[in-house]
Amino acid sequence: MNDAQPVKKTSRIQLRNRKLILEAALEVFSQHGYRGATLDQIAVEAGLSKPNILYYFDGKEDIHVTLLNQLMDIWLAPLREIDPQGDPLKEVLRYVQRKLEMSRDLPRESRLFANEVLQGAPRMVPHLETVLKPLVDETATLIKRWVAAGKLAPVDPRHLLFSIWATTQHYADFDAQVQVLMGDAPVYEGASAHLDRMFRRLLAP
Repeated sequence: MNDAQPVKKTSRIQLRNRKLILEAALEVFSQHGYRGATLDQIAVEAGLSKPNILYYFDGKEDIHVTLLNQLMDIWLAPLREIDPQGDPLKEVLRYVQRKLEMSRDLPRESRLFANEVLQGAPRMVPHLETVLKPLVDETATLIKRWVAAGKLAPVDPRHLLFSIWATTQHYADFDAQVQVLMGDAPVYEGASAHLDRMFRRLLAP
């Protein structure tokens, strides 16, 4: 006879609570950074008690690392989607637009990543070394091949990627400044057209 009790209901509750905690932590970390954030703030934002938070996570760092791990998968997806068989200029420009869309749709995630890197990436170095660098190396090799074939203008692949990240993620990381300076003008429509023109002129063979 099997005396095991069903755990489906508990699992759903645990899944819901973990999601609540991570969503609350994303809000708190994106506003205050890792150092300025506290478990008490996360608990208030999640509507849960601090002991309840500690039931699901070992502490603030555990929550932060979990968020960063999830973010890396999301953040690298557009880079992985560049098609080596596609038209080189179209593929790079599509990547620029995807990164801009992510800044528009995921500003808190962008700020979480930026805050971590500004602190020296103490909790992200393993991912930068084992996940991001190999992918960037692979993409750089592809861009070099396109340049050598005359399909893109001569450009340093890594500095190209840095420029794309800087110009697209700026709209999320410096959103308050952008909103003040742009006033009532549409931000992302103008940014999309501007970045397309800029990178098209840079890369067109």
